[in-house]
Amino acid sequence: MDGRDLVRSMKAVGSAGAAQGLRTVRAAWRRNRADAAALPVRGPERARVPGPVQEVEPGPGGGTLRFSRSELRIRVAVNGAVFWGWDGAEPEPSYALTGRCPEPDPRAVLEPDKDGGWRVIAERVTVVVSRHGAIEVCTPGGVMLRRELPPRWWEPEGGGPARWMQRSEVAADARFFGLGGRASGPRLRDGTYRLWNTDPGRGFGPGDDPLPLTMPVQLVVADAATHLVFHDTSWDGTVTLREGEEGAGSGHDRSGACEVRMDGGPLRCWVMVGTPARVLLAWVSLTGAPALPPAWALGHQLAGRGTGSEDEVRRTVAGHQEHGLPLDAVHLGVDHYDERQVFTVDQERFPKPAVLAEDLRRDGIRLVSAVGPAVRAVRGNAVYDGGVAEDAFVRDASGRFVKGVARPGEAVFPDFTHARVRRWWGGLYAERIAQGFAGFWHDMNEPTVIAAFGESTLPRSARHALEGRGGDHREAHNVYGLCMASAAYEGLRELVPEQRPFVVSRSGWAGLQHYGGVWSGEVTTGWPGLRASLSLVLGLGLCGVPYAGSDVSGFDGGPSPELYLRRLQLGAYLPLFRTRASVRAGHREPWEFGAEVLEHTRTALVERRRLLPYFVTLAHLARRTGAPYVRPVWWGAPGNRALRDCEDAFLLGDCLLVAPVLAPGGDRRAVQLPRGRWYDTATGRAYQGPGQVLVDAPPSRIPVLARAGAVIPVRGDDGRLELEVWAPVRGRTGGGVVVRDAGDGWEEPVVERYVARWEGPRVVVEREGEDGVHVPSHRVRVRGLDERRAQM
Repeated sequence: MDGRDLVRSMKAVGSAGAAQGLRTVRAAWRRNRADAAALPVRGPERARVPGPVQEVEPGPGGGTLRFSRSELRIRVAVNGAVFWGWDGAEPEPSYALTGRCPEPDPRAVLEPDKDGGWRVIAERVTVVVSRHGAIEVCTPGGVMLRRELPPRWWEPEGGGPARWMQRSEVAADARFFGLGGRASGPRLRDGTYRLWNTDPGRGFGPGDDPLPLTMPVQLVVADAATHLVFHDTSWDGTVTLREGEEGAGSGHDRSGACEVRMDGGPLRCWVMVGTPARVLLAWVSLTGAPALPPAWALGHQLAGRGTGSEDEVRRTVAGHQEHGLPLDAVHLGVDHYDERQVFTVDQERFPKPAVLAEDLRRDGIRLVSAVGPAVRAVRGNAVYDGGVAEDAFVRDASGRFVKGVARPGEAVFPDFTHARVRRWWGGLYAERIAQGFAGFWHDMNEPTVIAAFGESTLPRSARHALEGRGGDHREAHNVYGLCMASAAYEGLRELVPEQRPFVVSRSGWAGLQHYGGVWSGEVTTGWPGLRASLSLVLGLGLCGVPYAGSDVSGFDGGPSPELYLRRLQLGAYLPLFRTRASVRAGHREPWEFGAEVLEHTRTALVERRRLLPYFVTLAHLARRTGAPYVRPVWWGAPGNRALRDCEDAFLLGDCLLVAPVLAPGGDRRAVQLPRGRWYDTATGRAYQGPGQVLVDAPPSRIPVLARAGAVIPVRGDDGRLELEVWAPVRGRTGGGVVVRDAGDGWEEPVVERYVARWEGPRVVVEREGEDGVHVPSHRVRVRGLDERRAQM
């Protein structure tokens, strides 16, 4: 514990109460003392580089290159992804990959290159390896996208895990995205980003790093192509980025640079090359198709104030119904626990949770329960006793249970890196299912607890199973939340096989999308927090996690009426749309801001419900293709540099462009448009892209523009599905996909494809089928037909 930790501990004593604060300080001291005693002291180290190549052995999809001091295995998979691993590292075992690693591409061949190097030729990529171990990733036409310099290791002379460094160069015009949930972005500027899942312990904004969900996943966008890079090791590390510069006139370009440093783990890497859509498709084919949320989870959800007891929940729901505010789910936070049991509902405040859940369900509202990994360490707690019998909890190097300070007192933590423990934990959700809960919100699963000083609750020396390999928390920390999500998802699949599980997690790692979505944690309430919310969702989508969102009201302090509205209006177009109110933080319900704010709130919530069929379609497309719901505006045109630098707007699927208001006092804003005609959905006015236009953004709404020719499924006033069609440009056709979901189960959905075109003076919409074209069975409403308004 250093001086900063001591100061934070004193704050904890004051804020959490003297007894709780002192327990927290003692726990931090114990954690650091355990690490000092159990972790090896890093003494003298030997530096190592690969050396010159000495032997080459071709193999399926590539081959093995043996250098004087290392070995490189390189393989191109059938999906076009390239894998390489140093020192004999293989793709498996890996927490990121689901199922078996894809088969090697039999068409990829390893052949000699110039100057004693070698190269692997594949359909979508060429990989060139120099005689000293530099690796170049090139397009099939030979344009270099990324050059990995020979790596370097530092090995303790007394033995133990080696730390390593990998330096890379990218094109001068390249831009960096990804690395998990980052508040600054979505474009990652020059700087160092840490790879260690961390609870900031307060509301965070654009200047805070790291956050609860980090990933060693970079998406790099350049003129030549887009590529994704994944360094598959879960150890603590950093990524230092520096954007390049293009020389003016006859000046030379300065390449962009990336430096990855890891404290341990294998040096192995996956690279995917192509368009953004192709790259994300290859990525989720490796790490798992995104989980499909139940349809209700794409509506408006509420957490926080007014949910501390059954009576308060009923009053809050009645308030929304009285004011005509659509509501689809209510989240109960940690205050609905029995503090003596931690995993059990408090029977005094929620005497009949099953009755409450059934009453809400009749109104179309589901109950969601917060779940954390901390289990109170006291005999008589059924979960603790069961975990002791299962030998489920994390132990220290001497074999004792590791204990941290949780809300009700001392707690222990399950070792989710053991398959047996995941099965045991997944079965515990049966109690909540029996009480009527329809979904689960994982909180504080970095893991951390109250006033954990930004560090893990568990000491780095804590022992973990790691699927039988054995290891410590240095390797297990970043995948802890991922494994907890896996336990919940697989457990719910067994407990309620007829329903799609709903799991959102604050922490996780690469591949989390296969088990659920992400709640971003405590984003600060102010205007910087609003921008951070958008950055987090966009960045996570580019890392393969399409279902994400942050709390509308923020975490610390009460928003002004203007800020509340702008946060709500942005949230209404994000995949996970959750409002949150808190008596402690000063948040208020919509009707407490006054009649005008209430009316604008109702407008945003009603529009979200109207667009629910479109969100359902986007969810199914994300599961099939990996394409996020929320996409950067450059998604379809990554070569457009003006779009590549645009960070204050986004595409919602292919059809809509959303331009939130991210600063106070504005009623108009500039919007950077991709190519084509775009209609303001509120006024019907048309704008022509590419280029920048100025659009109205009154307090009642934020600008939303529809692509000409778009066919968008919406919910009609009678609750039935309708098609909202925006007139295509004359001489061109438009279209869209509609996925009709039966509900919350696993039935195969109906996929319909529509084409919109001009036929004389009118727009005709037809459904394409295997047996020809058909008249749509849904009501069709064509917009944008006023040609005078549609001309620029």
